[in-house]
Amino acid sequence: MPKRKRGITGDAASRREAIIKRERRVAETEEERRRRLSTMAQRGLDRREEETEEPSNSRLSDMALRGQENRRNKNKSRRLSNGTTYASRERANKKNKEITDWQ
Repeated sequence: MPKRKRGITGDAASRREAIIKRERRVAETEEERRRRLSTMAQRGLDRREEETEEPSNSRLSDMALRGQENRRNKNKSRRLSNGTTYASRERANKKNKEITDWQ
């Protein structure tokens, strides 16, 4: 029989850590908050400086691809929200043409 786990494990531990972190942020002063955010920003800059050109280009191309994908999804959802797609418009145009040709 496996040993019983003691203490907090898994998700409960993560939740507890998140609560403690949130409480700490509520209690921090404006100056401490500015210092924390400044440190985070500086770490991001340092990380980008350490990047060689290849990872930098890769990161930028990933961003560009995500932008294209987002635009594509927006256009697709816009078409779907209108209730018409290119194919359904084409079918309607073809049907209208057949009706006018028949008359």
